[in-house]
Amino acid sequence: MSAAAPTASPTPGSSSGQPPRRAGFATTHWSVVLAAGRADSVGVQKALASLCQTYWYPLYAFVRRQGYSPHDAEDLTQGFFAKLLELNSVAGLSPTKGRFRSFLLAAMKHFLANARSHAHAQKRDTRKIIALDSDSAEDRFRHEPADHVTPETVFERQWALTLLHAVAERLREEYARDDRADLFQQLSFCLAGERSAVPYAKLAPQLGLTEGALRVAVHRLRQRYREMLQDEIAHTVAAPGEVPGELQHLLRVMAG
Repeated sequence: MSAAAPTASPTPGSSSGQPPRRAGFATTHWSVVLAAGRADSVGVQKALASLCQTYWYPLYAFVRRQGYSPHDAEDLTQGFFAKLLELNSVAGLSPTKGRFRSFLLAAMKHFLANARSHAHAQKRDTRKIIALDSDSAEDRFRHEPADHVTPETVFERQWALTLLHAVAERLREEYARDDRADLFQQLSFCLAGERSAVPYAKLAPQLGLTEGALRVAVHRLRQRYREMLQDEIAHTVAAPGEVPGELQHLLRVMAG
């Protein structure tokens, strides 16, 4: 399912304006990695690996837009993660270093510069640290618009799309656990666009609902989506206070 982009700024999930919390939330949070200061503990390694597993494709797209072949891009992305996860590459970072996406892009640029400098001096480390679906990745990349945007813009766009897809997938799984998979499938298009664009009168009979009940269902779906969006963003920033700014950045990227 394609992830949908919100067309207006999601509202906070609580009166405090903080992202909603859930059991075990902090275990995959970027702030956990930063606060630990080292990547050698099992918990921190798992947290970082989980984030990398979710957000590897934007880096692959960035490397491909730099002009590397699919095979080289896969090797370089794997080599990057090998160093990131095994050589304690986040040691010395502090929460003031900010967002995970910014860290990843800067680290990949540094890695590529070194890879070019030492291309003939050493063999790349291409151990399969992160499970990359290279066939799927290349298929996605081939569908990128044939424009002249910078590799950085490609990275930002794919970061936003990957994040939104992760949120939509989590929401789909939640509805499936509650035996509402069919309802989610029928209403998932409501996650994008204005609420007034939903054809309530036409759709309600098809779902066996009254128009009022359908409006409630759509409202709850969109509300839960907003909550999960903030939650997912909070995984990738150093502090809760950075969530609103990162959200606005995501919306600007999708609007551009």
